[in-house]
Amino acid sequence: MGCIVIGAGIAGLTCALELAARGAAVEVYERSPRLGAQACSWFAGGMLAPWCERENSEPLIAQLGAESIPWWQAHFAGTVLRGTLVVAHPRDTAELAQFARRTEQFATLSGEAIGALEPELAGRFERALYFAGEAHLDPRAALAALAERLAALEVPIRLGRTPGAAQLARAHAVLDCTGMAAAPVLPELRGVKGEMLLLHLPELALQRPVRVLHPRLPVYVVPRGGHTFMVGATLLESDDSERISARSMLELLSAAYALHPAFGEAHILEIGTAVRAAFPDNLPRLTVRGNTLFVNGLYRHGFLLGPALARRAAAVVLDGAHFPEVMDEDPRQRRLA
Repeated sequence: MGCIVIGAGIAGLTCALELAARGAAVEVYERSPRLGAQACSWFAGGMLAPWCERENSEPLIAQLGAESIPWWQAHFAGTVLRGTLVVAHPRDTAELAQFARRTEQFATLSGEAIGALEPELAGRFERALYFAGEAHLDPRAALAALAERLAALEVPIRLGRTPGAAQLARAHAVLDCTGMAAAPVLPELRGVKGEMLLLHLPELALQRPVRVLHPRLPVYVVPRGGHTFMVGATLLESDDSERISARSMLELLSAAYALHPAFGEAHILEIGTAVRAAFPDNLPRLTVRGNTLFVNGLYRHGFLLGPALARRAAAVVLDGAHFPEVMDEDPRQRRLA
C-alpha cells in the first residue's frame, strides 16, 4: 500500500513513521533542500507540557499531549522527563494563582523547594508550580532522529522535491503535512508567528524548562544541553516569517535577564522566527479531501501533538477509522467527542 507524505516537519515525519511501522510503503517529499530548512518545527521550543497548556487551551490538547509523551520516550532517546517549573516575580504573583486555577497535575513549591529543584534559582522566587509529569526535547535533534528511524525502515525522504501529479494520483493515500502552504485548500488556516533566541551561557545550568509568567508576555526558557538555552514567548497573529521585531528581541532578553542576571552575559547564537498554522479554534484537524488527508492546525503544539495525530492519521488511511475529536467539521461536535 503506497502512501506519499508531503512535508518533513514534525507532522510529516511522525505520520511517515506511524505508517511505515504498520507496514505501509511510504515516501516523504520535502520542498526544502535540507531537513528543517523551512519547517516551523526547526524553531520550536520542544516542550512536552500538556498540563501547562491547559492554561489557555482545550482539554483535547492535554489529552493528545499526554498520549504523545510515552511515544517520544520510545522513539527518541533525547526525551528528558524532568517536568516543568512555572514561576512569577513578586509583582506577578496573581498570574501564578490564575495559572494554577486553569491547570492541573502540579505541586506548589516554596522558595526553599525551588532552590532544591533548580539550585541556580535559589532565593529568586517565593513560590512556583511544578508539573513533574512533563518533558522536553531538542526539536532539531528529534527531527534528525526520526529521519534516521525512517531511513532504517527504508523510507526515503526526497529533499528539494515535490511529488508530481501522476505520483499523487497513483498513491493509495496522500498525507499533506505542509502547514500554511495548505491554506489554498484549507482557507480557515491562519498564521501565528513565534520568535525565539538561542543563547549560550556556560555559567548557568537549568535542568528543565522554566516558564516565567507575566500579564502581557509570559516567557519560557528551555535548556538544550551544552549550556545552550532556547528563549521564546511571542504569539503574533502574522504570517510574516522573515524577521523578528526589535520590541520582541528586547522583551525576550529582558525576561531571560529577569529570570537570572547571568543571562546578561550570554552569547546570542541564533535569532529565529517561524509561522505556525492554526485553525480559528486553535485545535488540530485531520481533513479528508479525495485521497488526501490534511494533517494541520497544530498551532504551537507540534511536538506535543504530532505523535497522537500521526497515530490517528495512520488509522484513517489504513483502516478507514474516524476520530470525531479531530475530524468533525463542527467544533462543538469535536468538543463533545
